[in-house]
Amino acid sequence: MKKVVLSLALVAVLGLSFTSCKDAGEKTEDAIENAGDAVKDAGEAVGDAVDQTVDEAKDALKTAKAAADKVVDDAKDALKDAEQAAKDATGAAKVEADKAVEAAKANLEAAKKKSEEFVDEAREDIKDAKDDAVKTKNDAIDEAAKKLKGDN
Repeated sequence: MKKVVLSLALVAVLGLSFTSCKDAGEKTEDAIENAGDAVKDAGEAVGDAVDQTVDEAKDALKTAKAAADKVVDDAKDALKDAEQAAKDATGAAKVEADKAVEAAKANLEAAKKKSEEFVDEAREDIKDAKDDAVKTKNDAIDEAAKKLKGDN
């Protein structure tokens, strides 16, 4: 660490001894302007990445919801069919229909559980995408800050 600091100090002293104050001022202004532009560009890139990630997450959640709704609707239809079959059945057929209703209920419960898992996975994907976007933003800011520090 000392070598890096001493090297930077030596380069700064040599640089100052070979350039006029006016040139140094102009270079400093240019460096500050370039650093500001870099930070602005990095911020815009991060903003775009966050927007894209949010849009993709919304699309994934819509798809998950649509799939879950379809599974639930199909299970409800199966349950209604089983109930109708139970109403029409008599004797031994009624016993079989009752079994079908129970199976349909079990299927509905399984479908509900599966849809909840699907939605939970989509939420995790959204969370992961958000975390990735925040990390990208932080990395871009850190990189811009390093460039700014390196130009001084």
